[in-house]
Amino acid sequence: MKLSRTKQYNFGWLLIIPLLDILFLLVFFLLLSSNFILQPGIAVSMPFSRFTLGPQLNQQIISITGGAAPAIYFREQKITLEQLGPLLDTARTQSNSLIIRADRFTPYQLVVQVANAALEHGITSVALATSPGE
Repeated sequence: MKLSRTKQYNFGWLLIIPLLDILFLLVFFLLLSSNFILQPGIAVSMPFSRFTLGPQLNQQIISITGGAAPAIYFREQKITLEQLGPLLDTARTQSNSLIIRADRFTPYQLVVQVANAALEHGITSVALATSPGE
């Protein structure tokens, strides 16, 4: 004698559990790995600020190191203030925004000279990068 069930069970929902497991692992991995993204360029110790600038698209970055002999880096190449003008002319075709990442011990006069050179060569937006408040 063959017995038949009066209620049919659908076990298809069990296939969702491994998919959810993979999804949670992926989200967990992405959340952890986002803290370890490094910014390319020259390491500078920027001054602190409570205010932040929103994300910029296609920005050019100039890094200025402090110390006894400050140095200017543009596209990871060490340059002088005189060499900066022609490089900014060619960079203006790509973007009209510039971010200056100056070390906190950089002379203020040098930062202003770089900003003025950028404005003289057609860069319309010059911003100073800072690190979040302490």
